[in-house]
Amino acid sequence: MTNFSERRIHSAKFLEGTSPDAPKIFGSAGALPSKTIRQSPVAIRCSLFATLHSLLAAVSARQEPRPPIYPPALMLRSPSGVAKFLSAAQTPKPIVEVKAMSLMGVDTGTTGVKAVIFNDDGEILGQSYHEYPLIYPGPVGWVELDAEQIWEATKAAISEAVAQAGKNDPVEAIAVSSMSETVVPVDANGRTLMNAIANLDTRPVRQAQQLEETLGQWRVFSLTGHPIHPMYTVPKLMWLKEERPEIFAKTWKFLCIQDFVSFRLGAKDPAIDWSMASRTMGFNVIQKRWCREVLEAAGIDESMLPRPMPSGEPIGTVDPKVAEETGLSPKVVIATGGHDQPCGCLGSGVVKGGVAMDAIGTVDCITVAMAQPVLNETMLRNNFCCYPHVAEDLYVTVTWSWTGGILLRWYRDNFATEEKSVAERMGVDVYDLIVAQASKRPTNIFVLPHFTPTTGTPWMDTQSKGVIAGLTISTTRGEIVRALIEGVNYEMRLNLELLKEAGVTVHEVRAIGGGAKSRFWLQLKANMFGVPVVSLHVSEAACFGAAIAAGKAVGKWKSMREAAENLVRVKEVFEPEPKEVELYNERFAIYRDLYPTLREWLHRIHRLASS
Repeated sequence: MTNFSERRIHSAKFLEGTSPDAPKIFGSAGALPSKTIRQSPVAIRCSLFATLHSLLAAVSARQEPRPPIYPPALMLRSPSGVAKFLSAAQTPKPIVEVKAMSLMGVDTGTTGVKAVIFNDDGEILGQSYHEYPLIYPGPVGWVELDAEQIWEATKAAISEAVAQAGKNDPVEAIAVSSMSETVVPVDANGRTLMNAIANLDTRPVRQAQQLEETLGQWRVFSLTGHPIHPMYTVPKLMWLKEERPEIFAKTWKFLCIQDFVSFRLGAKDPAIDWSMASRTMGFNVIQKRWCREVLEAAGIDESMLPRPMPSGEPIGTVDPKVAEETGLSPKVVIATGGHDQPCGCLGSGVVKGGVAMDAIGTVDCITVAMAQPVLNETMLRNNFCCYPHVAEDLYVTVTWSWTGGILLRWYRDNFATEEKSVAERMGVDVYDLIVAQASKRPTNIFVLPHFTPTTGTPWMDTQSKGVIAGLTISTTRGEIVRALIEGVNYEMRLNLELLKEAGVTVHEVRAIGGGAKSRFWLQLKANMFGVPVVSLHVSEAACFGAAIAAGKAVGKWKSMREAAENLVRVKEVFEPEPKEVELYNERFAIYRDLYPTLREWLHRIHRLASS
């Protein structure tokens, strides 16, 4: 693609007659032939009008930027005026080269962080990924993350992406997409006071029950768009206040990971976007401000929370020390980003109703865009939330299974020692080797993907456990691999069916995340969901959505919605295969009864493990 500077240089050559595409109107040296000068003023006017018409038509046909043209009325008053016009046309002013600027999106997930640099056309210039571990401090349901490890991994990923992109397209703005609910307390000096309580953590069960007794499920849902659950941030803050009062007393701000990373980057007055604020269960999703009624019931002072803002707003510039460590310029603008699911929707072009994004990562999460908030009893009964999209004037609902790609990681770490060794020797992704072993047909094995401390929607059960049912002595390794992937997708199909009952219908799914790189996985989803599944040219759409938000903050486009519609490009469409769809419809009817049938038995196992 020709850049703007090249087009301007070409336009100058066009005027001089040195471009191969220029019309032959200036003679061999670009000067007006002598016989033209000797013509009468009337002839000169006619000749010049013809010349201008030819020149402008040629420029218009090539869609080149028009060169400066003096008003014809002034230039045609005399032959000397014609000569001045031609002289000005042949000697354009020196052209100043303008360096292109790029955008960075950072996505801090549950177990790792990605940093990706995009140019204005959405093409990747540099990227990097760094992992960090989940921490299980002991009691069942407790899950933590070291926020300092997240910050160090984020700096390393940014630095590597900047080095990979080079200096031709320096980063102009940066925004952060991140996991939700995870919260870390920081003191007045910005130091973390303890590990972050992770989104997977369900320790504040009693505090969630207190909120339900005080306000009731429907009241909290109608205000915040979220059903009461211990995974959300507000119950976690209540737990800290009761169980760690010394830490609570020292806390200046409670930050989610998006606002924590932005704060460490240089946004000294912590800010949180509306989508991330909503995931605390303490934000009014209609009025778009902190919900005083919920916070007062929880005993949380609003001053301890970051200021809520729309996504895509400037909130600071990169700290000079951070700039030195990462290779970013201290002039880089920091913008409000968003919750990773709405950011992924933006980056995958999910900015209209009926289209959903499936983020296939550690967690498998389907997010649907809606023109209006949907807050009804069916949504509440199935634990479906409703909150602002990062794109303007839209809402989203989110369904998920905490046990997504993490189930394959469990398999990798416990049963794929040989595959890991081969992958290291061959320099390939171990997951490609694992998935390549998967059975070629739907299995008769049913995996209930409840391997994490809480299940995700629709059950939100903190006591359920994972199940592998249907094993026989002839079950193969390949069948188990496929069954693990099928189990996650049965759970996601269940969510889609229940969303339809709530009045939210999905007719197309756009896939992002690590799993979106697998054609096998996407075709399997299309067959199990019964709708087309689309892959995109940018599979890491959460980073792309954050980059779009960064671009909005520096005025690169009028709206993020418009940017997504223009920049997101479809790579491949996986249509449902009728025979496979029929087989999966039959099996889904069996799967749908699995959890309700085993629920009480699984809860007994939980009590045994907790004793």
